[in-house]
Amino acid sequence: MTTVRHSSPLPTSTPPTADRPSAPRRRGPGRRPFAGSGSLFVLPFLSLFALFLVVPIGYGVWMSLTDSSLTGLGDDRFIGFDNYAEALADPQVWDTLGVTLLFTVLASVPLILVALGMAVLVNTGLPGQWLWRLSFFAPFLLPVAVVTMVWSWLFQPELGLLNDLLGYLRADDVGWLIDEDVALLSVALVSVWWHVGFNFLLYLAALQSIPDHLYEAAAIDGAGAWRRLWSVTLPQLRRVTGVVGVLQILASLKVFDQIYLLTQGGPNGATRSVLVYVYDTGFTGYRLGYAAAISYVFFAIIIVLSIAQMKFVSRGED
Repeated sequence: MTTVRHSSPLPTSTPPTADRPSAPRRRGPGRRPFAGSGSLFVLPFLSLFALFLVVPIGYGVWMSLTDSSLTGLGDDRFIGFDNYAEALADPQVWDTLGVTLLFTVLASVPLILVALGMAVLVNTGLPGQWLWRLSFFAPFLLPVAVVTMVWSWLFQPELGLLNDLLGYLRADDVGWLIDEDVALLSVALVSVWWHVGFNFLLYLAALQSIPDHLYEAAAIDGAGAWRRLWSVTLPQLRRVTGVVGVLQILASLKVFDQIYLLTQGGPNGATRSVLVYVYDTGFTGYRLGYAAAISYVFFAIIIVLSIAQMKFVSRGED
């Protein structure tokens, strides 16, 4: 008997062929794909940020340290911190700052409370939801020129609608924009009517995000409508109330448009805010350097108030 032997052994492994791709090469630990490509995407924003914010701020700081004038005289004269010293000793700066803070209180508090009330009212399921939302938010879409023109007609002492309504009630006419005791309150009323729609939307969105099981649990425990509002709704709105408060206080501190178009800071400076005084100093008194110094003093005050408010809001949340 003969034994048949294979002359060649069977292959133990199959060599790679053209149909089977080879394993990809691993990159070294220090190599990253497209290194630095993220900077190219950020570069347009950084360019615009530097062009429209950093450069103007830097130029404004330099201007505040000079005797710059709108007439072109004294632009190259460096006077250091003399403008800041004059601003801190100027009684007009502190008077206008007091008017600005008073306007902030008169406008910010109603803007929060009225917007909250409107949002709660709509969230209860009133018929005609689209009409309520449109009517509450529509004034916010109007430009400031239209808003002030409409309210100027309403505030007219002799032909205005508000005094006509007071006449039907046998009440005395009110000098809405010419009485020193009422003018600032009138401007605050215009601001509340104009901006309350934005806060209304923020509160309405927050109300619709509150889980229903919280109200169901409160109802099972016997809580009425007012108790559910106080114990469930308001605590859930604490965060959005902090945001709304920060936004409205900052916006009220920077008030300029409605005051300048309605009263130009009058009567007798009763509605003259800090920014109106800055405008008058720079473009009526031609002292651009001093106006810039007042602006940066006011900017520092806003920063301090913002930090204090954020600390207060975060402490309340904790």
